[in-house]
Amino acid sequence: MKLLRGFVFLLVLYLLHRSNTSFVRLNNNGFEDIIIVIDPSVPEDEKIIERIQDMLTTASTYLFEATEKRFFFKNVSILVPENWKENPQYKRPKYENYKHADVIVAPPTLPGRDEPYTKQFTECGEKGEHIHFTPDFLLGKKQNEYGPSGRLFVHEWAHLRWGVFDEYNEDQPFYSAKSKKIEATRCSTGISGINRVFTCQGGSCLTRTCRVDSTTKLYEKDCQFFPDKVQTEKASIMFMQSIDSVVEFCNEKNHNQEAPSLQNIKCNFRSTWEVISNSEDFKNTIPMVTSPPSPVFSLLKISQRIVCLVLDKSGSMGGYNRLNRMNQAAKQFLLQTVENGSWVGMVHFDSTATIINKLIQVISSNERNTLLEKLPTYAQGGTSICSGIKSAFQVIGELYSQLDGSEIVLLTDGEDNTASSCIDEVKQSGAIVHFIALGKDADEAVIEMSNITGGSHFYASDEAQNNGLIDAFGALTSGNADISQKSLQLESKGLTLSSNDWMNDTVIIDSTVGKDTFFLITWDSLPPSISLWDPSGTIMGNFTVDAASKMAYLSIPGTAKVGTWAYNIQAKANPEILTITVTSRAANSSVPPITVNAKMNKDINSFPSPMIVYAEILQGYVPVLGANVTAFIESQSGNTEVVELLDNGAGADSFKNDGVYSRYFTAYTENGRYSLKVRAHGGTNTARLNLRDPLSRAAYIPGWVVNGEIEANPPRPENNEDTQATLENFSRTASGGAFVVSQVPSLPLPDLYPPSQITDLDATPHEGEIVLTWTAPGDDFDVGKVEHYIIRISGSILDLRDSFDDALQVNTTDLSPKEANSKEIFAFKPGNISEENATHIFIAIKSIDKSNLTSKVSNIAQVALFIPQANPDENYTTPTPDKNYTTPTPDKNYTTAIPDKNHHSGVNISTLVLSVVGSVVILSIILSTTI
Repeated sequence: MKLLRGFVFLLVLYLLHRSNTSFVRLNNNGFEDIIIVIDPSVPEDEKIIERIQDMLTTASTYLFEATEKRFFFKNVSILVPENWKENPQYKRPKYENYKHADVIVAPPTLPGRDEPYTKQFTECGEKGEHIHFTPDFLLGKKQNEYGPSGRLFVHEWAHLRWGVFDEYNEDQPFYSAKSKKIEATRCSTGISGINRVFTCQGGSCLTRTCRVDSTTKLYEKDCQFFPDKVQTEKASIMFMQSIDSVVEFCNEKNHNQEAPSLQNIKCNFRSTWEVISNSEDFKNTIPMVTSPPSPVFSLLKISQRIVCLVLDKSGSMGGYNRLNRMNQAAKQFLLQTVENGSWVGMVHFDSTATIINKLIQVISSNERNTLLEKLPTYAQGGTSICSGIKSAFQVIGELYSQLDGSEIVLLTDGEDNTASSCIDEVKQSGAIVHFIALGKDADEAVIEMSNITGGSHFYASDEAQNNGLIDAFGALTSGNADISQKSLQLESKGLTLSSNDWMNDTVIIDSTVGKDTFFLITWDSLPPSISLWDPSGTIMGNFTVDAASKMAYLSIPGTAKVGTWAYNIQAKANPEILTITVTSRAANSSVPPITVNAKMNKDINSFPSPMIVYAEILQGYVPVLGANVTAFIESQSGNTEVVELLDNGAGADSFKNDGVYSRYFTAYTENGRYSLKVRAHGGTNTARLNLRDPLSRAAYIPGWVVNGEIEANPPRPENNEDTQATLENFSRTASGGAFVVSQVPSLPLPDLYPPSQITDLDATPHEGEIVLTWTAPGDDFDVGKVEHYIIRISGSILDLRDSFDDALQVNTTDLSPKEANSKEIFAFKPGNISEENATHIFIAIKSIDKSNLTSKVSNIAQVALFIPQANPDENYTTPTPDKNYTTPTPDKNYTTAIPDKNHHSGVNISTLVLSVVGSVVILSIILSTTI
């Protein structure tokens, strides 16, 4: 039996690694189980479905040829909203919902912003989150600007599936090339076109050659690259797949390593095809010898939610106040979380199972109260998980002939060596199993059920003050409900009181929420004294006290007042455990509420591998910046680690200001389950919306060159990059589910973690020196402080990347590292480099910690050794430099590069033209050859 359970545990660990991700799988060269979800806010239009089918069909053929006959799209599910009309073609979904969507069809992030994009916040080669299309794009209204939809889908699919990045860069559209010319950022350089400023006003348009900015020595801001309509170049799909001749990804032979593209920056100058060729998809397939079939489509329609609570009342639930805590959380779910219109049933189980309540539709408080009265009141007996699940199947089956898409919320605290016996039945049922594990002994076999059905997995320790059970039940909103209908958690906290009788604090209710606002207080011993004031200072009415369940709650009628609500809770026992949970819904269905979604980068991990915490804050699809975000990670013994999450583009955070806050987590204390909760707070004038275009989006085509003339497309909506809408105060909490860690040694843990890679190295000129800036890494990834830095320079970007330790080293004796996530500034004068024909100097950094562990090589900054030239008809410059240009102030101590002891000859650079992050600045050039 131990051997069997060990096998089951290993299988569970494998499946855990897949949870909370796409269900797409590759089977005989074909991608299966692609899920495309149409947002409930999209007006009904059956043409959208037709265009999706046309897009995927065309994309399948294009992908097949672009990947050398390796991949195609085999089957696709399209999920239409509940508010669309019935259609005999529409079937009930199983696991298909927003949580597992590969493609989301939704209104633009902002009006007029119809660019397709892929949500990516991980590293090169790692899968993205989802692709976003707008209805207008799918209906063909934006084809001139973005090209045919089938080709574009392949561009976005490469982002999503293989973690490659764009080979254009709208922030850095031009660069100084080794040819000493100004080139458009693209791949490959064989793509031909012209650089022009094209402006229209009052019905007339003007075209002129681009001027060279006297400060950057690159083309002016309004200059654009217009590709020739007729081309012969075949690459690259990640630059501009809309060009008719483009049918390939850039490969090692034609990849443009000079361009400041995101692909080069994030993928260490590797081509997109090199990244794709290194994927598991590529390694596990061989080219096909026949043409693939067309994709098969399934049309699914969201229907009313069906959920059955399966609650453990076995004898072990009588300890640690577990039964009462389960009832508190279940009552919160029934009173507040489950949406109106849902069908809800209930099963209790111990060594056998009992159907307590058949499915009833929740329309009013009457149905909710009926279910509240059916919660278990005592604990006894053994544990038979399969009995509970099979009884839930019976409850659902009495009303519906199929279980597809129905949900089972299973809570248990015990192990059951027979639980694995019904895994196959669960898998075949079509039902979704959500698993809440209470205590460290809950059975692993149920985790497998949860993952194979697309359910959620939560863990709650026996530490009541952490509010884990209420958080878990509160997170179980409908996967397919409109966001305006979902209950959002504004606050969740608890305290163990001994010397102090009071728990006093405030809760912020912002203008995007306020409907169905619900305050829940729980205690461990005696009912406390509770006072609550609204923002105007009015004390609120009496709470409903449920003494048996040791809880009190208050529902605010109508829409709660916007502002700061204050509460005072006085304990009547010593010691006492008090918790408070506050939830609410969107105040207005037309104004999306601010939301927080939290997760770990994986659900199973083995020491010493690090993990990454992610929390994404959005209003609709627009990122929220400037929030204070904190993660609380609790082990199964109740130890809690507090981690501040950052959106600074350093360490674990891949992109700055994308609304995704991240941090490494390595503070493991034991083997077993851990739970994640995130708290986000936005203060007045600090939190703001990011109105910039999203990353990993399709390239906008300004126009085409046809017979030497520009045929322009409509201009893009104006977008001021610096425009950010300031938000009011807000607060949110969110559960990020559970994860499992194994092979953790006894404490204290050995120091096995190096500093994180520096990813934002930048360089600017200052009085004849190179001034470097970067975000400081830590002793352990992004925590602590490194011991010292190693800075090296080279005339070859590949030599610096592949043979960093052989490159010329800069003296950093006087550089004292700062704490992690601080801004580092260092200035130096470069000495000799060994490459005689070098046109650029490349600069990179490694960090060393106190245990002599070394980071990866940083991103590589460039310094050009020449003045880039415009094309013959573009050789005049603007007379006035950019008044907004500033340089950081360097440290007063700078040094000269240390000559390589094997150095024989090279170029002595005393002054430079700097070309870093798309800017070039003239100082002057003095070259001399030395022996």
